[in-house]
Amino acid sequence: MLWAIIIGLVVGALAKLIMPGKDPGGIIITILIGIAGSLIATFIGRAAGWYHEGQGAGFIASLIGAIILLWIYRLIVSRRATP
Repeated sequence: MLWAIIIGLVVGALAKLIMPGKDPGGIIITILIGIAGSLIATFIGRAAGWYHEGQGAGFIASLIGAIILLWIYRLIVSRRATP
């Protein structure tokens, strides 16, 4: 779990570089989204049988999870911002 959080920090920063734009939460929210993406990728990978207990998600899976969460976050925030 600790490894997933560490990877999530790096992945969150990379997701921000891959999907540039102005986020209302800034880099802190993006890093938290990266951590969440890594944890979700780990959970889904374990449920699908890709990872064993105690094994975290890979870098690519975490990056994909973070990009998807960042995209969803932007959709939700942009809908709230428009009247």
